[in-house]
Amino acid sequence: MFAGEDVKVMPGTVDARAYVPRTVLFDFDGVLFRGDSFGVFMRERFGQSLFRRLMLVPALPWMLVTWPISWRLPIRTAVHIGLLGLSERRYTEAAAAFAASLVRRPGQFSRDGLHALRRHQAAGDRVIVVTGCEQTVVRGILDQLGLDELEVLASELKPGLLGMRVKFHNVGRRKLVKLKAAGVVEWQLAYSDSLQDIPMLKPATEAVLVNGTPKVCKRLEKVLGRTITRVDWF
Repeated sequence: MFAGEDVKVMPGTVDARAYVPRTVLFDFDGVLFRGDSFGVFMRERFGQSLFRRLMLVPALPWMLVTWPISWRLPIRTAVHIGLLGLSERRYTEAAAAFAASLVRRPGQFSRDGLHALRRHQAAGDRVIVVTGCEQTVVRGILDQLGLDELEVLASELKPGLLGMRVKFHNVGRRKLVKLKAAGVVEWQLAYSDSLQDIPMLKPATEAVLVNGTPKVCKRLEKVLGRTITRVDWF
């Protein structure tokens, strides 16, 4: 059972005309995917190339120094090194190959999470995946899962002189920027596994914490000032 399922339209039990579709937001990593999808993509790129690993070595001191200041800086540096020399076309091809490979690996996705998402779709809700994963990668993964019509708001890259570069990292309050740009001004449900998504969870009529510990749940409820729904998905 997922949050709000008690009011879903069930054949033979509820008149579909009585159901008002809702806007439902899903985080991707930790909610639908087990782990960090773009992180897996980048680790594989480094694992497949000795050159990229060697290029990373001289950047490590800088990454270690800047980490306490902002974790975004060293991550951005690693991404730029990992995508060094890639044109937009070659990046798209690499992302597509990764997505096709990933969906064939066992245990990568939350069965319960995908079922919940599809039930929302079947009920007529507007479902949007709002994620820090990069657009081409997450779009490719969802397409491979048969969710090609699903709306996605994600991080973006842009082509540069030395390869693909970070354009917009869709995390924290930046998710609200993406939502506003897409014309989404209110939503009834938001699913996330992370306290980083507090900006996205707070405006939701119902905030749902996925696989969160009691400690995280308590912290989230304190920040939001209300009771949240907590689900365990596998």
